Amino acid sequence: MEIALGFIIFLLCLVIGVRFGGLGLAAVSGIGLVIYIFGLGYKPGVPPNDVMLTILAVVTCAAFLQTSGGLTVLLKLAEKILRKNPKNVTILAPITTWFLTVLCGTGHVCYTMFPIIYDVAIKQNIRPERPMAVSSIAAQMGICGSPVSVAIVSIVSFLAIAGYDISIAKVLMVSIPSTFFGVLAAAIWSMRRGKELENDPDFQALIADPEQRKYVYGSTESLLDKELPKSYYTAVAIFIAGIIIIAIMGNLPDLLPHFSAGVGKPAKPISMTLVIQMVMLCIASLILFFCKVDAKKVADSNVFRAGMVALVSVYGVAWTANTLFAHHMDFLKGVLISAVAVYPWAYAIIAFFTSKLVNSQAAAIAIVAPLALEAGIEPVIVLSFISACYGYFFLPTYPSDLACIGFDRSGTTKIGKYILNHSFMIPGLIGVITGCCVGYVIAHAII
Repeated sequence: MEIALGFIIFLLCLVIGVRFGGLGLAAVSGIGLVIYIFGLGYKPGVPPNDVMLTILAVVTCAAFLQTSGGLTVLLKLAEKILRKNPKNVTILAPITTWFLTVLCGTGHVCYTMFPIIYDVAIKQNIRPERPMAVSSIAAQMGICGSPVSVAIVSIVSFLAIAGYDISIAKVLMVSIPSTFFGVLAAAIWSMRRGKELENDPDFQALIADPEQRKYVYGSTESLLDKELPKSYYTAVAIFIAGIIIIAIMGNLPDLLPHFSAGVGKPAKPISMTLVIQMVMLCIASLILFFCKVDAKKVADSNVFRAGMVALVSVYGVAWTANTLFAHHMDFLKGVLISAVAVYPWAYAIIAFFTSKLVNSQAAAIAIVAPLALEAGIEPVIVLSFISACYGYFFLPTYPSDLACIGFDRSGTTKIGKYILNHSFMIPGLIGVITGCCVGYVIAHAII
């Protein structure tokens, strides 16, 4: 009875908190903490301090990249690729948004791409829903393929805390191909989705009005005619060099400084969590020095604001979850181990719907991964189903999906009459399921 009450309180905090956004989620989680500790007598859990500090360093670096103009360089390159191959926009657009997220660590980079993707598609008489919906899905799937995303930073940290020596390179060897093939499968399916524009009565009725036709086809959105300063390119080079350094150090621990934990104990390499923090801050400082960044503007960037919301939401949710799960760990261990032993995909289902509840891959990992690892679930299972941490497309309420609908002036990308039959549902399911299958094979081959 007590465990049921604890979970009901936790779920209520999630459901109510999500209504107020990421910061609201963290704040409402505090109510759950107070009830657990002062009302039910639970021992306070431990906030994920290492995870939060790493998120802080990564977000700061990404914000310096955006403020320096480096992100604009990446967007211009992406547009160039799409406009050179317009007929293949349904395949290339989602690969582009996925790759941008992998580089930058945040799916919010897709907002600038949506008008470009729309313009390329409509000028080729391609149903805009085809490339746009799957591009929104791809941008979010790229989060679990990025070495500098909050989600990957979190899972690497939780693996280290649980005592598993799995490098960030090995995690990416699973997550990058699994999310990429998930995106590719969803894109291939999207090539034939919906009616052709000339056969779509709703679209033809819309453009029958000359004013609406002008609005639908509009003017060309483009970054190609803009000359970018040399400092923008310098910022990108510094950022990419930093990512490469992190990958090398994560895969070759002998390169790291070694320190002894005490007298008579062997020297061990420093934690990759600390390495990521230091390198990210170092990259931010180099961008600051060499790219003439106004440091005061960094805190106003979209990346920094979104990252801080993610940081605070992970803080509140993870602390509350740790308090609940630690108190009932013996019971949860038995349930999880028996379920996953018989049905390995049970972990994927739990991660999928948890991410929908909290609308965040990082927050879902902060809840599910530590619980699974503490319960004795092998890390190979956690890594196999890393794609399942993206389930918040299930209901079309996420900002990038809503923005995608808004940028599609043709009205083909939409929320259906029955809510669940929206434009993102099928490509999202195809992407996640394919990603889980590919991840399962690769993880069992290399871990």
